Amino acid sequence: MVNRAEPQASGSLRAFGAALKVFRERSLLTQEQLAERLSYSLASVASVEQGRRMPTAHFVERAEEVLESFGVLRAVARHVGRQRGLAVWFREWAQLEETAVGLSTYECRVVPGLLQTEAYTRAVMLNVPPPPTEEQLTQRMTARRARQELLHREPPIAFSFIIEESVLLRHTGGEEVTRELIDHLLECTELWNVELQIMPVRQPHHAGTDGPMRLLETPEREWLGYSEGQKTGQLITDREAVSVMQMRCAKMRSQALSPADSAELLRRMRGAL
Repeated sequence: MVNRAEPQASGSLRAFGAALKVFRERSLLTQEQLAERLSYSLASVASVEQGRRMPTAHFVERAEEVLESFGVLRAVARHVGRQRGLAVWFREWAQLEETAVGLSTYECRVVPGLLQTEAYTRAVMLNVPPPPTEEQLTQRMTARRARQELLHREPPIAFSFIIEESVLLRHTGGEEVTRELIDHLLECTELWNVELQIMPVRQPHHAGTDGPMRLLETPEREWLGYSEGQKTGQLITDREAVSVMQMRCAKMRSQALSPADSAELLRRMRGAL
């Protein structure tokens, strides 16, 4: 069985969790009641209280409002190492993600971090030299788990993912990890704000041969792009360059399998394992 244990808590995460619990109990709320008022799952609230999950900016603001914590939670959250575990070149993009209204991702190397399972994340991180220390691995996995809260954020983000079929055929981490990953991807396809398409291995017309890309729409309806390579990342703000990325993404959506056909392919791949 895959180990689903959450990463070990850091001091700053425990401090925020303790403060959250104090204000929750002051408001005479159970974890279940707080989760309902925050529009988060019970598991998410419990993990934050235990110091095992990094609160998103949206979580902090909702908790501040619901619990009337006089700015205390917001102040404590500033000391939570939100971006520990994120590559330096990715941090600006990660901040933009938290307030985005739309995110589009094309990936040909690995399953996008927002859709990864913990076992798959671990396998990816341990496969690429140099091997991380246990502390580095914990920080990276905690940061990735925090980013994944974006899938369930309120107000919701509209997500569009295009993933190469070859990424899944690689079976990173082995068959058991791949089974769990495909099951998780199928669960994600059931989220109303997530559109997942698979680019088939055999596709003679492919607009994404220049490599992976991401697009983001801000609350001000401005579009930004992001491109990442070996130990580098570039935020793209030039309107002409972003427009080119939008054209390529639009073309790939027509070249990839439809969301329904992609889900069917995932089910067939799962059955073959």
